[in-house]
Amino acid sequence: MKKWGFLLVFALFIVFIFNILPISQDKVELYEQNDITATENTQKIELTKEHIYQGNLLLVNNEHPVHQKSIKSDVINLYTHKELTNGYGLLDNEIKLSEEIAEKFSELIANAKKDGVFHFLISSGFRDLDEQSRLYEKMGSDYALPAGRSEHNLGLSLDVGSTQKKMEEALEGKWIEKNSWEYGFILRYPLDKTDVTGIQYEPWHIRYVGLPHSAIMQDMNLALEEYLDYLKEEMSISVSVDGKKYTISYYPISQNETIDVEIPVDEHYEISGNNIDGVIVTTFS
Repeated sequence: MKKWGFLLVFALFIVFIFNILPISQDKVELYEQNDITATENTQKIELTKEHIYQGNLLLVNNEHPVHQKSIKSDVINLYTHKELTNGYGLLDNEIKLSEEIAEKFSELIANAKKDGVFHFLISSGFRDLDEQSRLYEKMGSDYALPAGRSEHNLGLSLDVGSTQKKMEEALEGKWIEKNSWEYGFILRYPLDKTDVTGIQYEPWHIRYVGLPHSAIMQDMNLALEEYLDYLKEEMSISVSVDGKKYTISYYPISQNETIDVEIPVDEHYEISGNNIDGVIVTTFS
């Protein structure tokens, strides 16, 4: 009886350990944040309401539509930029995407090829509002979102397929789901998050959010909605991803409000709104 009791306790201990260990094998680690002191050299950045609707962490859905200022300004036709399409195909010659995101995706493709996975195809990228409207009229609400309510209207999302099989069965789909976070991408509509996103499982739809956010979301198994709520609740977190330290801070911004934020002068920073009510500042050195 004692033996069975010991085995039960040991099994529960193992379950506990596996639940708390980061799935990315300690690539993401929370650490205590040191407050900026008055003696440090700092730079001041100004946050306004305009920042709420710009950046890589914007939440776009039926409740939170795309603003004109949210659309990436560097959208290009991939068919005319052959240097960015090495290693994958295009469904047609009208696939568009943010040039910055296309460069990130090219890096992802190059590393997938090293793992022997190389039958990738982009079937859809950026869509302007007119194109989204036509798609919605053609496909209906079960398969498309109204104009301005789709992530494809941002330039940050793309639909990635395999030339071999359906994405949910293909090596390409499995590789994307496991590894895309390392390049700043997330699987936007996972199978286990349909109740959170309100969208059916889409193994082909990936979205760029950038590091360290993609790593944290992968590590904590958070959809974008959950991650933004997490940052709003915590207000500020500090993490180490592959040894590189980041501090991520959320700032609520009300109508016509301006907030001054000080960060050390020797640190870089990125700003993104959440498309709802606040701005996330990510600093790193």
